[in-house]
Amino acid sequence: MTERRFQLIRGDASEQIADGIRHYVAREGLEPGDRLGTEQELATEFGVSRPTLREALRMLASSHLIRATRGPGGGIFVESTPNEGLSRNLSASIATMLETGSVSLRELLDTRMFLEVPLAGLAAVHATDDTADALEAAIAAADGNAPESAAFRLADTTFHRVIADTAGNELMTAFTSWALDVLQPSLIDAIGTRIDGDAILAQHREILRAIKRGQVTGAERAMAGHIGYMREVLEGSGR
Repeated sequence: MTERRFQLIRGDASEQIADGIRHYVAREGLEPGDRLGTEQELATEFGVSRPTLREALRMLASSHLIRATRGPGGGIFVESTPNEGLSRNLSASIATMLETGSVSLRELLDTRMFLEVPLAGLAAVHATDDTADALEAAIAAADGNAPESAAFRLADTTFHRVIADTAGNELMTAFTSWALDVLQPSLIDAIGTRIDGDAILAQHREILRAIKRGQVTGAERAMAGHIGYMREVLEGSGR
């Protein structure tokens, strides 16, 4: 008898299937591009009709977990890991909240303070030579560019993403991704011309020094100062 890949939990059929696939992807450590099977194969394995399976796949596709392709070699593939899917959904939700005015940039910066300060401390614990090299490269890439420029934005995002990835806490990293995907671009659009690029780079270098030295408290303090500076600029802009 063929071993069942998917474990089903309570809920209607399509919800059970979606949860079964979600748990399977996480349990097996599947990566983007890994193939789950064809629509017919999955419908047969779950013992459901194809319309029921399609509803489950629609749920998973809306959360960016899977994608379906047609034609030779087609099928159902993993699009992103559960953590990546969480990040994308959270970013989309926060973007909508910003657009509708139900949340302010100030509130999001306050939230970022609670998330990124401990991440900097964790990065100081887990940093390697490669971490330091990546952070130094991000600082160098931003140097000489205006804060509102695309080059500076990309380098700034890279700097913070390296810290989040180095921290080693996947859930906190997933929650922090919205800051890089949504908040940072919106913030720079609002106050980019008021930001002192040299001040930002000096703050980044202070964060880097603490992380390289494994100074948890120093890294947290430096990150808090960096985000605090952004908050001061935002408040000074009257937004």
